[in-house]
Amino acid sequence: MSSKAKTTREEALAYHFEPQPGKYEITASKPMATQRDLSLAYSPGVAVPVLAIAERPETAYDYTTKGNMVAVISNGTAILGLGNLGALASKPVMEGKAVLFKRFADVNAIDIELDSEDAEEIIRAVKLMGPTFGGINLEDIKAPECFIIEQRLKEEMDIPVFHDDQHGTAVICAAGLINALEISGKKIEEVKIVLNGAGAAGIACLELLKSMGARHDNCIMCDTKGVIWQGRTEGMNQWKSAHAARTEARTLEEAMKGADVFLGVSAKGAVTPEMIASMADNPVIFAMANPDPEITPEEAHAVRPDAIVATGRSDYPNQVNNVLGFPYLFRGALDIHARAINDEMKIACAEALARLAREDVPDEVAMAYGRKLSFGRDYIIPTPFDPRLIHVIPPAVAKAGMDTGVARRPIIDMAAYEMSLKSRMDPTASILQGIYARAKSAQARMIFAEGDDPRVLRAAVAWQRSGLGKALVVGREADVKEKLEAAGLADAVRELEVVNAANSRHLDTYKAFLYARLQRKGYDRQDIHRLAARDRHVFSALMLAHGHGDGLVTGATRKSAHVMEHINHVFDASAQDGAVGVTALLHKGRIILIGDTLVHEWPDENDLALIATRAAGVARSLGLEPRVAFVSFSTFGHPVSERAEKMHRAPVVLDGRKVDFEYEGEMTVDVALNPDVMANYPFCRLSGPANILVVPARHSASISVKLMQEMAGATVIGPILTGVTRPIQLCTTTSTVNDILNMAAMAACKIG
Repeated sequence: MSSKAKTTREEALAYHFEPQPGKYEITASKPMATQRDLSLAYSPGVAVPVLAIAERPETAYDYTTKGNMVAVISNGTAILGLGNLGALASKPVMEGKAVLFKRFADVNAIDIELDSEDAEEIIRAVKLMGPTFGGINLEDIKAPECFIIEQRLKEEMDIPVFHDDQHGTAVICAAGLINALEISGKKIEEVKIVLNGAGAAGIACLELLKSMGARHDNCIMCDTKGVIWQGRTEGMNQWKSAHAARTEARTLEEAMKGADVFLGVSAKGAVTPEMIASMADNPVIFAMANPDPEITPEEAHAVRPDAIVATGRSDYPNQVNNVLGFPYLFRGALDIHARAINDEMKIACAEALARLAREDVPDEVAMAYGRKLSFGRDYIIPTPFDPRLIHVIPPAVAKAGMDTGVARRPIIDMAAYEMSLKSRMDPTASILQGIYARAKSAQARMIFAEGDDPRVLRAAVAWQRSGLGKALVVGREADVKEKLEAAGLADAVRELEVVNAANSRHLDTYKAFLYARLQRKGYDRQDIHRLAARDRHVFSALMLAHGHGDGLVTGATRKSAHVMEHINHVFDASAQDGAVGVTALLHKGRIILIGDTLVHEWPDENDLALIATRAAGVARSLGLEPRVAFVSFSTFGHPVSERAEKMHRAPVVLDGRKVDFEYEGEMTVDVALNPDVMANYPFCRLSGPANILVVPARHSASISVKLMQEMAGATVIGPILTGVTRPIQLCTTTSTVNDILNMAAMAACKIG
């Protein structure tokens, strides 16, 4: 194993281990606090739905989780590209699949690993679990057993059974091909298609395309032994034989001559530039082998500039990514209580994906990927973080299910259904995705001020190895080396640039600059030397001030007040200078900004107006349209209190400043965030729930943030320092490695 792979291994293991093992947990969706709650949840109250279900089995969808529960099942015989490593080893992958269901389509999923390679045993086990689930997602089961298992379960169970390795790839491939053929001016009924890789995914791709109109005599399937032709006996089975072609071609090279479409689900390097050169005009090349494609887009375009190329990788355009399909297929199927996922539903999914790629791409999607996206040769498939997927794909799937008679409970009001799907959207993940995409584009030299802290060092290593930019670690070389070795990252010593104030060639310049700022504030030259040479916060700020880094992240080892005091020696970062601290709270798909959490201890109405304006700027840099609420214990003058008066006057200050964002106040938090409560005040100027809360004082901001973090499990990003001339972001002393990385990304994007 290479040193870099070893480090990746350590980071991956830490991700799965901290803060608790695994990738998900089960939480109750009903109150469980009182004796009454427990009597309803279990005995005796639970007997009522038991009897209702016994009388009418379909009501299980009403009274249990069945209607939104999928089993992710594997026996570990074909784990990713790693092969047969057994059921237990497949568990991390299946847990990952379960959280993807939840993240992208709000489908609850449980991973189940079956310790058997006997197809009959697996069929019996899954069938016996049928009453528990609304659908079955089979995963990482080797061929040909996967075909046998899926077919039998589909015949014997009355819920959807879907082998994603087969059909997930096929659906996304079909969606991309619809658009690629439109761009190249060709029809599926007429094109010559060559597929390399006669495993589960390859066979499913060809079967789906044939059901969409591709002609059998225009399709050639190849495996490691060459073309699957009629009459071939070597290495054949019934599934390959079904696609045997009548052709004189015997090798992939021969089959590729004059082909319009190449589909690859095989191995790196399986296709040569010469093969691509022999294809027809405007060839479509889907090189979907993972982790490396059969041929790279660069190699293909070098010989065929007219080619449309897709791969399975996220670092190239046109990624064929299964996450675009299976969550939304199951969402639509579950919502109609479907008995199956049939070809018509899969085709509806593919066609809906193709249509979505042809629509104008929202700005937030472009922001998430750091580039403008528009339908064309480099954008034929939607991106996984497109927020429209959740309300575009499931309705198409559901309608196809209803039209083909597999729905137990058809959707009557499709418009209302689409609106309900929109409410499931989680904007927070796309916001973070956008921040990291912009950070990667910026390639900032990020100064990590606290090089003696293992969390900071791990974040610095991750920053550099993730391709986000250059990590500059402030510390002593020996200390950094020792800490990295203890963290299992010994090889990273050669990669990071360690900056030590004691031997910096810029120290005299830094001291002269600092003396000029502080000489009339009671600091002599000895004080200046101690600050510049011995205080890492001051030294790091001086590096940033002189352009020896592009951003600064600090605060993981000292209280924010101490760090702010030292940064103020170098930058104007005080309340008087217009600095503001804004903290982002991410919780259950919502993002709320709270200010001021860092600078203003007891702001007056003018300070509050400034905080609102700065927070609005942060919101817009995150892709949010700001709606500011000045919150208090009173709402629009009641109850009357001198302590709430400034929250009433702050909007008046903004009225005079003619700002270009929504604001209102004073109001209680429930009025600000709950649309039903807000509706009691029809004169309220906010068009929807607030996403920025300006609070009366720093202590109330701190209490609010920490309460949400500890009691509700909210993700906290910040405080985000805004109003300072250079990008500086502060962590907290409880920050994790991910928290530190998030703040570094904020600094790189110059948010604030």
